[in-house]
Amino acid sequence: MDKLLIQGGHRLSGEIEISGAKNAALPILCAGLLTADSVQLSNVPNLQDVTTILRLLRQMGLRAEQDGDKITLNGSAIDKLEAPYEMVKTMRASILVLGPLLARFGEAKVSLPGGCAIGSRPVDQHIKGLQAMGAEVTIEAGYIHAKAKKLKGARIVTDMITVTGTENLLMAATLAEGETILENAAREPEVTDLANLLVAMGAQISGIGTDRLVIQGVARLHGASHAVIADRIETATFLCAVAAVGGDVTLRKTRTDTLDVAFDKLREAGAILTASDDWIRVQMSSRPKAVSFRTTEYPGFPTDMQAQFMAMNCIAEGSSQVVETIFENRFMHVQEMNRLGAAISIEGHTAIINGVDKLVGAPVMATDLRASASLVIAALVAEGETLIDRIYHLDRGYDRMEVKLSAVGAHIQRVK
Repeated sequence: MDKLLIQGGHRLSGEIEISGAKNAALPILCAGLLTADSVQLSNVPNLQDVTTILRLLRQMGLRAEQDGDKITLNGSAIDKLEAPYEMVKTMRASILVLGPLLARFGEAKVSLPGGCAIGSRPVDQHIKGLQAMGAEVTIEAGYIHAKAKKLKGARIVTDMITVTGTENLLMAATLAEGETILENAAREPEVTDLANLLVAMGAQISGIGTDRLVIQGVARLHGASHAVIADRIETATFLCAVAAVGGDVTLRKTRTDTLDVAFDKLREAGAILTASDDWIRVQMSSRPKAVSFRTTEYPGFPTDMQAQFMAMNCIAEGSSQVVETIFENRFMHVQEMNRLGAAISIEGHTAIINGVDKLVGAPVMATDLRASASLVIAALVAEGETLIDRIYHLDRGYDRMEVKLSAVGAHIQRVK
Protein backbone atom coordinates (compact mmCIF):
# COMPACT_ATOMS: atom_id res chain seq x y z
CA MET A 1 0.00 0.00 0.00
CA ASP A 2 1.44 3.40 -1.00
CA LYS A 3 2.31 6.08 1.54
CA LEU A 4 3.52 9.67 1.33
CA LEU A 5 6.78 10.68 3.00
CA ILE A 6 6.99 14.43 3.57
CA GLN A 7 9.87 16.52 4.92
CA GLY A 8 8.24 19.70 6.19
CA GLY A 9 9.30 23.32 6.42
CA HIS A 10 9.94 24.14 2.75
CA ARG A 11 8.31 27.20 1.17
CA LEU A 12 6.46 26.69 -2.11
CA SER A 13 7.26 28.62 -5.29
CA GLY A 14 6.30 28.16 -8.94
CA GLU A 15 3.25 27.15 -10.98
CA ILE A 16 0.69 24.34 -10.72
CA GLU A 17 -1.86 23.28 -13.36
CA ILE A 18 -5.28 22.45 -11.95
CA SER A 19 -7.03 19.30 -13.21
CA GLY A 20 -10.67 18.77 -14.11
CA ALA A 21 -13.16 18.54 -11.24
CA LYS A 22 -13.78 15.09 -9.80
CA ASN A 23 -17.27 16.07 -8.64
CA ALA A 24 -18.16 17.24 -12.16
CA ALA A 25 -16.49 14.41 -14.08
CA LEU A 26 -18.34 11.57 -12.30
CA PRO A 27 -21.94 12.66 -13.12
CA ILE A 28 -20.85 13.79 -16.58
CA LEU A 29 -19.45 10.30 -17.32
CA CYS A 30 -22.75 8.79 -16.16
CA ALA A 31 -24.60 11.10 -18.57
CA GLY A 32 -23.11 9.00 -21.37
CA LEU A 33 -25.77 6.41 -20.49
CA LEU A 34 -28.51 8.77 -21.71
CA THR A 35 -27.74 8.52 -25.44
CA ALA A 36 -26.76 5.98 -28.09
CA ASP A 37 -24.53 8.62 -29.70
CA SER A 38 -20.92 9.47 -28.88
CA VAL A 39 -20.11 11.97 -26.13
CA GLN A 40 -16.60 13.45 -26.30
CA LEU A 41 -15.17 14.73 -23.03
CA SER A 42 -11.93 16.58 -22.31
CA ASN A 43 -10.15 17.78 -19.15
CA VAL A 44 -11.15 14.56 -17.38
CA PRO A 45 -8.91 14.15 -14.29
CA ASN A 46 -6.66 11.13 -13.76
CA LEU A 47 -8.25 9.82 -10.54
CA GLN A 48 -9.07 6.50 -8.93
CA ASP A 49 -12.76 7.48 -8.76
CA VAL A 50 -12.79 8.12 -12.52
CA THR A 51 -11.19 4.71 -13.13
CA THR A 52 -13.83 3.10 -10.88
CA ILE A 53 -16.82 4.76 -12.59
CA LEU A 54 -15.44 3.89 -16.05
CA ARG A 55 -15.08 0.24 -15.00
CA LEU A 56 -18.71 0.30 -13.83
CA LEU A 57 -19.96 1.92 -17.05
CA ARG A 58 -17.97 -0.47 -19.26
CA GLN A 59 -19.41 -3.53 -17.54
CA MET A 60 -22.85 -2.17 -18.46
CA GLY A 61 -21.83 -2.11 -22.12
CA LEU A 62 -20.94 1.58 -22.46
CA ARG A 63 -17.88 1.95 -24.67
CA ALA A 64 -15.25 4.32 -23.30
CA GLU A 65 -12.05 5.14 -25.17
CA GLN A 66 -9.44 7.09 -23.22
CA ASP A 67 -6.56 9.21 -24.52
CA GLY A 68 -4.91 11.24 -21.77
CA ASP A 69 -7.50 13.63 -20.36
CA LYS A 70 -9.90 12.92 -23.26
CA ILE A 71 -12.60 10.24 -23.10
CA THR A 72 -15.10 9.29 -25.82
CA LEU A 73 -18.23 7.50 -24.60
CA ASN A 74 -20.68 5.55 -26.73
CA GLY A 75 -23.88 4.11 -25.27
CA SER A 76 -25.24 2.29 -28.32
CA ALA A 77 -24.55 -1.20 -26.95
CA ILE A 78 -25.60 -1.03 -23.29
CA ASP A 79 -26.90 -4.47 -22.32
CA LYS A 80 -26.66 -4.65 -18.51
CA LEU A 81 -28.85 -2.41 -16.35
CA GLU A 82 -27.17 -3.23 -13.05
CA ALA A 83 -24.52 -1.65 -10.84
CA PRO A 84 -23.23 -4.51 -8.64
CA TYR A 85 -22.13 -4.13 -5.04
CA GLU A 86 -18.51 -5.07 -5.82
CA MET A 87 -18.19 -1.98 -8.02
CA VAL A 88 -20.33 0.43 -6.00
CA LYS A 89 -19.09 -0.24 -2.48
CA THR A 90 -16.01 1.98 -2.75
CA MET A 91 -17.68 5.03 -4.29
CA ARG A 92 -20.97 6.66 -3.47
CA ALA A 93 -21.14 8.48 -6.83
CA SER A 94 -22.08 5.15 -8.46
CA ILE A 95 -25.68 5.96 -7.50
CA LEU A 96 -25.58 8.42 -10.43
CA VAL A 97 -26.25 5.61 -12.92
CA LEU A 98 -29.75 5.13 -11.45
CA GLY A 99 -31.49 8.12 -13.06
CA PRO A 100 -30.00 7.75 -16.57
CA LEU A 101 -30.64 3.98 -16.76
CA LEU A 102 -34.23 4.33 -15.58
CA ALA A 103 -34.97 7.24 -17.92
CA ARG A 104 -33.55 5.62 -21.06
CA PHE A 105 -34.22 1.92 -20.49
CA GLY A 106 -37.13 1.89 -18.03
CA GLU A 107 -35.27 -0.19 -15.46
CA ALA A 108 -32.26 -0.11 -13.15
CA LYS A 109 -30.80 -2.22 -10.35
CA VAL A 110 -28.21 -0.36 -8.31
CA SER A 111 -26.47 -1.45 -5.14
CA LEU A 112 -26.80 0.86 -2.16
CA PRO A 113 -23.58 2.91 -2.24
CA GLY A 114 -20.47 3.09 -0.06
CA GLY A 115 -17.66 5.64 -0.26
CA CYS A 116 -15.90 7.72 2.40
CA ALA A 117 -16.95 7.09 6.00
CA ILE A 118 -17.70 10.76 6.73
CA GLY A 119 -21.32 10.26 7.71
CA SER A 120 -24.69 9.05 6.55
CA ARG A 121 -25.57 10.26 3.05
CA PRO A 122 -28.96 8.71 2.45
CA VAL A 123 -30.31 8.07 -1.03
CA ASP A 124 -33.94 8.53 0.03
CA GLN A 125 -34.19 11.87 -1.80
CA HIS A 126 -33.18 10.18 -5.08
CA ILE A 127 -35.85 7.52 -4.54
CA LYS A 128 -38.52 10.03 -3.48
CA GLY A 129 -37.93 12.07 -6.65
CA LEU A 130 -38.03 9.09 -8.99
CA GLN A 131 -41.23 7.85 -7.34
CA ALA A 132 -42.78 11.28 -7.91
CA MET A 133 -41.94 10.78 -11.60
CA GLY A 134 -43.86 7.50 -11.65
CA ALA A 135 -41.16 4.93 -10.91
CA GLU A 136 -41.82 1.81 -8.88
CA VAL A 137 -38.91 1.51 -6.46
CA THR A 138 -38.13 -1.31 -4.04
CA ILE A 139 -35.07 -1.96 -1.87
CA GLU A 140 -34.20 -5.60 -1.56
CA ALA A 141 -31.03 -7.43 -0.46
CA GLY A 142 -29.02 -4.20 -0.52
CA TYR A 143 -30.15 -3.19 -4.02
CA ILE A 144 -32.39 -0.42 -5.32
CA HIS A 145 -34.74 -1.84 -7.99
CA ALA A 146 -36.46 0.84 -10.08
CA LYS A 147 -38.91 0.37 -12.96
CA ALA A 148 -40.95 2.76 -15.09
CA LYS A 149 -42.27 2.26 -18.63
CA LYS A 150 -41.96 6.03 -19.07
CA LEU A 151 -41.03 8.59 -16.44
CA LYS A 152 -43.49 11.48 -16.15
CA GLY A 153 -42.66 15.08 -15.34
CA ALA A 154 -43.37 16.17 -11.76
CA ARG A 155 -42.71 18.93 -9.25
CA ILE A 156 -40.10 17.62 -6.81
CA VAL A 157 -39.14 19.39 -3.59
CA THR A 158 -36.26 17.64 -1.82
CA ASP A 159 -36.19 17.67 1.98
CA MET A 160 -32.59 18.82 1.91
CA ILE A 161 -30.13 20.19 -0.62
CA THR A 162 -28.45 17.16 -2.19
CA VAL A 163 -25.86 17.42 -4.96
CA THR A 164 -26.01 13.84 -6.25
CA GLY A 165 -29.79 13.82 -5.75
CA THR A 166 -30.14 16.92 -7.93
CA GLU A 167 -27.85 15.42 -10.57
CA ASN A 168 -29.65 12.06 -10.65
CA LEU A 169 -33.11 13.62 -10.92
CA LEU A 170 -31.90 16.17 -13.47
CA MET A 171 -30.58 13.42 -15.75
CA ALA A 172 -33.76 11.36 -15.33
CA ALA A 173 -35.97 14.37 -16.11
CA THR A 174 -34.30 15.08 -19.46
CA LEU A 175 -36.01 12.02 -21.00
CA ALA A 176 -39.22 12.13 -18.93
CA GLU A 177 -42.58 12.97 -20.51
CA GLY A 178 -43.59 16.57 -19.85
CA GLU A 179 -42.21 19.16 -17.43
CA THR A 180 -40.21 18.46 -14.29
CA ILE A 181 -39.50 21.15 -11.69
CA LEU A 182 -36.71 20.53 -9.18
CA GLU A 183 -37.12 22.80 -6.16
CA ASN A 184 -34.40 23.18 -3.52
CA ALA A 185 -31.89 22.05 -6.17
CA ALA A 186 -28.16 22.11 -5.42
CA ARG A 187 -26.42 25.11 -7.00
CA GLU A 188 -22.86 23.78 -7.00
CA PRO A 189 -20.75 24.62 -10.10
CA GLU A 190 -20.46 20.88 -10.76
CA VAL A 191 -24.26 20.61 -11.08
CA THR A 192 -24.17 23.55 -13.51
CA ASP A 193 -21.43 21.82 -15.52
CA LEU A 194 -23.57 18.67 -15.85
CA ALA A 195 -26.58 20.77 -16.88
CA ASN A 196 -24.50 22.53 -19.57
CA LEU A 197 -23.46 19.15 -21.02
CA LEU A 198 -27.08 17.94 -21.01
CA VAL A 199 -28.17 21.09 -22.88
CA ALA A 200 -25.41 20.43 -25.44
CA MET A 201 -26.92 16.93 -25.82
CA GLY A 202 -30.34 18.41 -26.61
CA ALA A 203 -31.93 18.68 -23.15
CA GLN A 204 -34.22 21.62 -22.40
CA ILE A 205 -33.29 23.04 -19.01
CA SER A 206 -33.90 26.48 -17.56
CA GLY A 207 -32.83 27.94 -14.23
CA ILE A 208 -29.28 26.55 -14.50
CA GLY A 209 -27.20 27.77 -11.56
CA THR A 210 -30.27 28.45 -9.39
CA ASP A 211 -32.16 26.38 -6.82
CA ARG A 212 -35.10 25.90 -9.19
CA LEU A 213 -34.45 23.81 -12.30
CA VAL A 214 -37.20 23.43 -14.91
CA ILE A 215 -36.76 20.58 -17.40
CA GLN A 216 -38.91 19.95 -20.47
CA GLY A 217 -38.48 16.28 -21.34
CA VAL A 218 -37.36 15.35 -24.86
CA ALA A 219 -37.73 12.09 -26.80
CA ARG A 220 -33.99 11.49 -27.13
CA LEU A 221 -30.62 13.06 -26.47
CA HIS A 222 -27.76 13.16 -28.98
CA GLY A 223 -23.97 13.28 -28.80
CA ALA A 224 -21.97 16.33 -27.78
CA SER A 225 -18.49 17.58 -26.87
CA HIS A 226 -17.73 19.04 -23.46
CA ALA A 227 -14.75 20.11 -21.33
CA VAL A 228 -15.02 19.32 -17.61
CA ILE A 229 -14.68 22.42 -15.42
CA ALA A 230 -11.56 22.98 -13.31
CA ASP A 231 -11.54 21.51 -9.81
CA ARG A 232 -12.28 24.29 -7.33
CA ILE A 233 -11.50 22.02 -4.37
CA GLU A 234 -8.07 21.13 -5.73
CA THR A 235 -7.48 24.84 -6.36
CA ALA A 236 -8.45 25.81 -2.81
CA THR A 237 -6.39 22.93 -1.36
CA PHE A 238 -3.19 24.25 -2.98
CA LEU A 239 -4.06 27.80 -1.91
CA CYS A 240 -4.35 26.54 1.69
CA ALA A 241 -1.01 24.76 1.41
CA VAL A 242 0.77 27.96 0.37
CA ALA A 243 -1.05 29.98 3.05
CA ALA A 244 0.07 27.47 5.69
CA VAL A 245 3.70 26.93 4.71
CA GLY A 246 4.43 30.23 2.92
CA GLY A 247 5.55 30.99 -0.61
CA ASP A 248 4.48 32.36 -3.99
CA VAL A 249 2.54 30.04 -6.31
CA THR A 250 0.41 30.64 -9.42
CA LEU A 251 -2.35 28.16 -10.20
CA ARG A 252 -3.18 27.82 -13.92
CA LYS A 253 -6.21 26.41 -15.80
CA THR A 254 -8.52 27.06 -12.87
CA ARG A 255 -11.88 28.84 -12.39
CA THR A 256 -11.80 31.79 -10.02
CA ASP A 257 -15.53 32.63 -10.15
CA THR A 258 -16.47 29.61 -7.98
CA LEU A 259 -14.26 30.29 -4.97
CA ASP A 260 -15.35 33.63 -3.51
CA VAL A 261 -15.91 32.38 0.03
CA ALA A 262 -12.56 30.55 0.16
CA PHE A 263 -10.78 33.62 -1.23
CA ASP A 264 -12.35 35.81 1.47
CA LYS A 265 -11.14 33.48 4.24
CA LEU A 266 -7.63 33.21 2.77
CA ARG A 267 -7.35 37.00 2.61
CA GLU A 268 -8.59 37.16 6.20
CA ALA A 269 -5.75 34.75 7.07
CA GLY A 270 -3.25 37.16 5.50
CA ALA A 271 -2.70 35.67 2.04
CA ILE A 272 -2.27 38.04 -0.91
CA LEU A 273 -4.36 36.84 -3.85
CA THR A 274 -4.22 38.12 -7.42
CA ALA A 275 -6.60 36.54 -9.92
CA SER A 276 -7.91 36.56 -13.47
CA ASP A 277 -10.53 34.28 -15.06
CA ASP A 278 -8.36 31.16 -15.28
CA TRP A 279 -5.39 31.76 -12.96
CA ILE A 280 -4.75 32.81 -9.39
CA ARG A 281 -1.53 33.80 -7.63
CA VAL A 282 -1.17 33.33 -3.88
CA GLN A 283 1.62 34.95 -1.86
CA MET A 284 2.22 34.35 1.84
CA SER A 285 5.20 35.66 3.80
CA SER A 286 3.94 35.53 7.38
CA ARG A 287 2.28 33.14 9.79
CA PRO A 288 -1.44 32.90 8.93
CA LYS A 289 -4.10 34.45 11.14
CA ALA A 290 -6.79 32.14 12.53
CA VAL A 291 -10.11 32.16 10.62
CA SER A 292 -13.45 30.81 11.81
CA PHE A 293 -16.13 29.50 9.45
CA ARG A 294 -19.23 27.35 9.14
CA THR A 295 -19.70 24.84 6.31
CA THR A 296 -22.85 25.04 4.26
CA GLU A 297 -24.16 24.41 0.75
CA TYR A 298 -22.89 26.40 -2.24
CA PRO A 299 -22.34 29.34 -2.45
CA GLY A 300 -21.40 29.03 1.25
CA PHE A 301 -18.18 27.57 2.64
CA PRO A 302 -17.70 24.05 1.16
CA THR A 303 -17.54 21.08 3.50
CA ASP A 304 -14.90 19.66 1.12
CA MET A 305 -12.53 22.48 2.23
CA GLN A 306 -13.12 22.26 5.98
CA ALA A 307 -10.21 19.92 6.78
CA GLN A 308 -7.67 21.83 4.64
CA PHE A 309 -8.51 25.18 6.26
CA MET A 310 -8.32 23.49 9.66
CA ALA A 311 -4.75 22.40 8.84
CA MET A 312 -3.88 26.04 8.16
CA ASN A 313 -5.59 27.10 11.40
CA CYS A 314 -3.46 24.63 13.40
CA ILE A 315 -0.37 26.83 13.06
CA ALA A 316 -2.19 30.17 12.78
CA GLU A 317 -1.99 33.10 15.18
CA GLY A 318 -4.94 32.96 17.55
CA SER A 319 -7.90 30.64 18.01
CA SER A 320 -10.67 29.67 15.61
CA GLN A 321 -13.93 27.75 15.54
CA VAL A 322 -15.03 25.49 12.70
CA VAL A 323 -18.66 24.37 12.58
CA GLU A 324 -19.46 21.37 10.34
CA THR A 325 -23.13 21.33 9.29
CA ILE A 326 -23.07 18.86 6.37
CA PHE A 327 -21.49 15.57 7.52
CA GLU A 328 -21.54 14.40 11.13
CA ASN A 329 -18.30 12.37 10.97
CA ARG A 330 -16.12 14.87 9.18
CA PHE A 331 -13.72 15.57 12.05
CA MET A 332 -11.86 12.26 11.83
CA HIS A 333 -8.65 14.05 10.79
CA VAL A 334 -8.53 15.91 14.13
CA GLN A 335 -6.89 13.14 16.16
CA GLU A 336 -4.27 12.67 13.43
CA MET A 337 -3.47 16.41 13.38
CA ASN A 338 -3.17 16.38 17.16
CA ARG A 339 -0.55 13.64 16.74
CA LEU A 340 1.50 16.26 14.86
CA GLY A 341 1.18 18.66 17.79
CA ALA A 342 -1.99 20.55 16.91
CA ALA A 343 -4.31 21.71 19.69
CA ILE A 344 -7.83 20.88 18.51
CA SER A 345 -10.81 19.93 20.64
CA ILE A 346 -14.28 18.86 19.50
CA GLU A 347 -17.59 19.91 21.00
CA GLY A 348 -20.45 18.36 19.03
CA HIS A 349 -20.35 19.78 15.50
CA THR A 350 -17.75 22.41 16.41
CA ALA A 351 -13.96 22.16 16.40
CA ILE A 352 -12.01 24.64 18.51
CA ILE A 353 -8.48 25.17 17.20
CA ASN A 354 -5.81 26.96 19.24
CA GLY A 355 -2.98 27.87 16.92
CA VAL A 356 0.46 26.53 17.91
CA ASP A 357 3.92 27.81 17.01
CA LYS A 358 4.94 24.63 15.27
CA LEU A 359 3.90 21.10 14.30
CA VAL A 360 6.29 18.13 14.50
CA GLY A 361 6.33 15.25 12.01
CA ALA A 362 4.95 11.84 13.00
CA PRO A 363 3.31 8.79 11.36
CA VAL A 364 -0.36 9.54 10.60
CA MET A 365 -3.22 7.80 8.82
CA ALA A 366 -5.67 9.23 6.27
CA THR A 367 -9.32 8.47 7.05
CA ASP A 368 -11.08 9.97 4.00
CA LEU A 369 -10.40 11.96 0.84
CA ARG A 370 -10.29 15.54 2.17
CA ALA A 371 -8.73 14.45 5.48
CA SER A 372 -5.84 13.10 3.36
CA ALA A 373 -5.30 16.53 1.81
CA SER A 374 -5.38 18.23 5.21
CA LEU A 375 -2.69 15.88 6.53
CA VAL A 376 -0.51 16.68 3.51
CA ILE A 377 -0.82 20.40 4.31
CA ALA A 378 -0.04 19.82 8.00
CA ALA A 379 2.97 17.66 7.04
CA LEU A 380 4.31 20.38 4.72
CA VAL A 381 4.37 22.74 7.72
CA ALA A 382 5.64 20.27 10.36
CA GLU A 383 9.28 20.10 11.42
CA GLY A 384 10.91 16.83 10.44
CA GLU A 385 9.39 13.87 8.66
CA THR A 386 5.75 12.79 8.37
CA LEU A 387 4.63 9.48 6.91
CA ILE A 388 0.99 9.45 5.74
CA ASP A 389 -0.61 6.01 5.43
CA ARG A 390 -3.71 5.00 3.46
CA ILE A 391 -3.25 7.57 0.71
CA TYR A 392 -5.53 5.59 -1.58
CA HIS A 393 -8.12 8.01 -0.21
CA LEU A 394 -6.07 10.88 -1.68
CA ASP A 395 -5.79 9.18 -5.08
CA ARG A 396 -9.59 9.06 -5.30
CA GLY A 397 -9.81 12.82 -5.68
CA TYR A 398 -6.42 14.44 -6.38
CA ASP A 399 -4.57 14.06 -9.67
CA ARG A 400 -0.88 13.32 -8.86
CA MET A 401 -0.79 15.69 -5.86
CA GLU A 402 2.76 14.73 -4.84
CA VAL A 403 4.05 15.42 -8.37
CA LYS A 404 2.43 18.86 -8.47
CA LEU A 405 3.70 19.80 -5.00
CA SER A 406 7.23 18.53 -5.74
CA ALA A 407 7.34 20.84 -8.76
CA VAL A 408 6.89 23.89 -6.51
CA GLY A 409 9.48 22.94 -3.91
CA ALA A 410 7.78 20.51 -1.53
CA HIS A 411 9.90 17.60 -0.28
CA ILE A 412 7.33 14.88 -0.83
CA GLN A 413 7.60 11.39 -2.26
CA ARG A 414 5.41 8.36 -2.73
CA VAL A 415 6.80 5.25 -1.08
CA LYS A 416 5.67 1.63 -1.23
